[in-house]
Amino acid sequence: MLNGKKIIVVMPAYNAEKTLQQTVAEIPRETVDEILLVDDASTDKTVVKSVELELITFEHQRNFGYGRNQKTCYREALQRGADVVVMVHPDYQYSPKLIVPMAGKIAFGEYDVGFGSRILGKGALAGGMPVYKYAANRFLTLAQNILMSQKLSEYHTGFRAFSREVLENLPLEENSDDFVFDNEMLAQAAFFDYRIGEISCPTRYFDEASSINFSRSVKYGFGVLSTSLKFRLHRWKLVKSKIFRETEHKDLPPYYSEIEKNTR
Repeated sequence: MLNGKKIIVVMPAYNAEKTLQQTVAEIPRETVDEILLVDDASTDKTVVKSVELELITFEHQRNFGYGRNQKTCYREALQRGADVVVMVHPDYQYSPKLIVPMAGKIAFGEYDVGFGSRILGKGALAGGMPVYKYAANRFLTLAQNILMSQKLSEYHTGFRAFSREVLENLPLEENSDDFVFDNEMLAQAAFFDYRIGEISCPTRYFDEASSINFSRSVKYGFGVLSTSLKFRLHRWKLVKSKIFRETEHKDLPPYYSEIEKNTR
């Protein structure tokens, strides 16, 4: 716990068998209360490894996509009483050692959303980020900062933390089930004026680290621009977008039709 707040780490997993143990080993267990993994129908032994590591483990019955995986992660974490939820990719691309400062921003009430930025400092290219991805990151971030009136260093990191209030009130069910979910979620947090704080985070690119290919990167890029335009048009009250509609919080049941909790 931090400041009396329950901290739950969630891991949206797909074929993470080779890197899961290394990632979990660096999670500060003296601070993190629970670790929850949702497997999106991996073809390797991610679930077996997760159970061996005694993580709270859920399996999607089929591959629903990265966005749907996160929806399950957050819903289940809230069901377990989380005050702060930190998303850590189990592919060891981001450093779990930074969970404490990121969760602390929220647990001590300074921010509502925190994330680890690969762009602050000089770690992105040094960590192996492909040049075309770095260039696309900078272009898309500039476009989003202009369209959304923000000053963030990037919008595309997968290392994030959220307060319970944010997860309860953002209309996450309206978001994509694909990779652009990350971007939509951050745009929603900005739209509803939640406080967003960044920390510098090194990143590692290697064979086992997950990464989308060029064609899916292009699709993601257009999705990012579309999200930013929806943000601006909705704020100008020209075109309404369902992802920016206020929603009344209600307790949602787990996706029992889609997941199975592993207790083996």
